[in-house]
Amino acid sequence: METAEKPETAEKPKVIYRCKKCRRIVASEESVIPHKQGEGEKCFRWKDRDNNWSEKKPECTAIFVEPMKWMRSVEEGNSADKLLCIGCEARLGSFNWAGMQCSCGTWVNPAFQIVKSKVDESTT
Repeated sequence: METAEKPETAEKPKVIYRCKKCRRIVASEESVIPHKQGEGEKCFRWKDRDNNWSEKKPECTAIFVEPMKWMRSVEEGNSADKLLCIGCEARLGSFNWAGMQCSCGTWVNPAFQIVKSKVDESTT
C-alpha cells in the first residue's frame, strides 16, 4: 500500500497591517511596495536634515502600498491628501501621485505611505 506524501512547504506567515485605533485591516503583505534603502538624511534638503545626520543609520518609518478601495481621497480623484482609516477616521499616512521621499532617503513614486506607528503588524 502506497501512501501519498505531501511535500513539506514552509509557508511563511502572511503579514497584515491593522489600524491601531479600531483594528480594521488596512493593508497586507501583498499590497506593500518594497523600495531600495536610501542613504539616509544626506539625501534630504539641507534644512530638513537633523544636526547629527551623518551618525544615523537610515530607517524606514513607513510602508508604501498600492492604492486601495478604502482610500477615499484617492477614489475622489485627489492628487495628494491624507490617508484616513475608513473605520475610525484616524490619520494613517498620506499619498501623492507625484511621489514623496521615504525617511530612509529614497524617492517613491507614486507614493501611498502608511506610517508604521499608526498601524499594528501581525501575522496570520
